[in-house]
Amino acid sequence: MDLLNTLVDKGLRRELPTREEALAVLATSDDELLDVVAAAGKVRRQWFGRRVKLNYLVNLKSGLCPEDCSYCSQRLGSKAEILKYTWLKPEEASQAAAAGVAGGAKRVCLVASGRGPTDRDVERVGRTIEAIKEQNEDIEVCACLGLLSDGQAEKLREAGADAYNHNLNTSEATYGQITKTHTYADRVDTVEKAHAAGLSACSGLIAGMGETDEDLVDVVFSLRELDADSVPVNFLIPFEGTPLAKEWNLTPQRCLRILAMARFVCPDVEVRLAGGREVHLRSLQPLALNIVNSIFLGDYLTSEGQAGQADLDMIADAGFEVEGAGTTTLPAHRSDAATPAGGGCGSGGGASLCGSGAGAASDTDADAAGCGSACGGCSGHAHAEAAPVAAQPAQAEPGALRSDLVAVRRRGAGTDIAPNA
Repeated sequence: MDLLNTLVDKGLRRELPTREEALAVLATSDDELLDVVAAAGKVRRQWFGRRVKLNYLVNLKSGLCPEDCSYCSQRLGSKAEILKYTWLKPEEASQAAAAGVAGGAKRVCLVASGRGPTDRDVERVGRTIEAIKEQNEDIEVCACLGLLSDGQAEKLREAGADAYNHNLNTSEATYGQITKTHTYADRVDTVEKAHAAGLSACSGLIAGMGETDEDLVDVVFSLRELDADSVPVNFLIPFEGTPLAKEWNLTPQRCLRILAMARFVCPDVEVRLAGGREVHLRSLQPLALNIVNSIFLGDYLTSEGQAGQADLDMIADAGFEVEGAGTTTLPAHRSDAATPAGGGCGSGGGASLCGSGAGAASDTDADAAGCGSACGGCSGHAHAEAAPVAAQPAQAEPGALRSDLVAVRRRGAGTDIAPNA
């Protein structure tokens, strides 16, 4: 296809596709799907080889969020029967993180429900970061705490955080249909605060909430403009007890097209396969590894993922390798662009746009946290909804509740049961 040849050429040059080209990827047929995956794979391998970065979620504070995000199991008024607990102690969080590190995770994502942290919360998370890094000096730590106030990103950076996660989730045009208690602009502001403080910006989206193709393209183009180093792509898990409980709109094929579109638009960033992969991609998960270069290991915030060993087996069987702690994730032109204040995780340091549309000469990161992040479901956002599949079911009928596909997390952080990693 001429379209795919054009997209590959642009991806290898870090050149921005046109909106029409991005929309055309989403409109391809099932007969063309393997060609789309193969084309996206060429771009992925150019910048990341066959490496897969593993990330591990620790839910520091679960449930009882005052925000009304429709997709979130921890939202105000949620009737989802999830774990609810207040802040883990630093040593408890460090112990939980150790399970993920032992399983091969390179980054630990610390998530807390809520609108955003108080200064005292930031100090608490800072002590947790210090406790984790005392035990695992080389591990990356990403905080996902919701909307940030002035100076809080700098304090997290000083405490040793490498990255901050806050998802845009959907397009600016439709954001008000999903959440009323804060705005799209609030989310953008937090991502910009994190970036300005020298933290690697992690921001992504949630697909499957009833959005249009245009919405998906809009949000991915916005993520590129924000110069996110990591872009988690979440697929909605419609938790019973939430307003979007009946939104079962995704097929494995559509999920792969969405991932490919994200890779073509942001060719040289960490595209992460995040919440909902087990439910919506199912047996096609290994195909997605040809597009993405990052996944979450084990469980999510409020739901269970597939067994950690199954993740590792899938990576090996598909011919990929787990990225080691000594490897820089991002390509040199992005990781070297970090300012002295930044530098963590290949932070762009506010340099340039994610391969901005001027072509190769101009270079430039959702189971989400406190109401507006994306680190894998911070505060119950996208990743938080991720769930495992005990058996591969037929595609859910639109409007049907599928509680059989969503296993609420009952182990790991906040429990006395060993975690899945």
